[in-house]
Amino acid sequence: MHEPLLIITTLDDDARAREIGGLLVEKRLAACVTVLPGSTSIYEWEGEIQEDSEYVLLIKSRAECYEALEEALLDEHPYELPEIIAVPITHGLEGYLDWIEETTDP
Repeated sequence: MHEPLLIITTLDDDARAREIGGLLVEKRLAACVTVLPGSTSIYEWEGEIQEDSEYVLLIKSRAECYEALEEALLDEHPYELPEIIAVPITHGLEGYLDWIEETTDP
């Protein structure tokens, strides 16, 4: 089995989050993208504390797709410096992890 990943990013617009999620699935870079509304991000940017409402994208993919997925996110993402974090999935339901592998192409 290939290494499954959970990739996380955030966006400030629901429609844009859904559009990017759909694009990643359509391109087979992600098996599934879950869009979570209603999050608040508090962070420092250019010396100022910022607080923004955002949508969190939980992207289920695998390591072999990461480079192309990151490139696609950077091409479509409106942020100057988007959060793109990949976390290895070390445990999970075997059938679900198999499905991630079957529905993604690097």
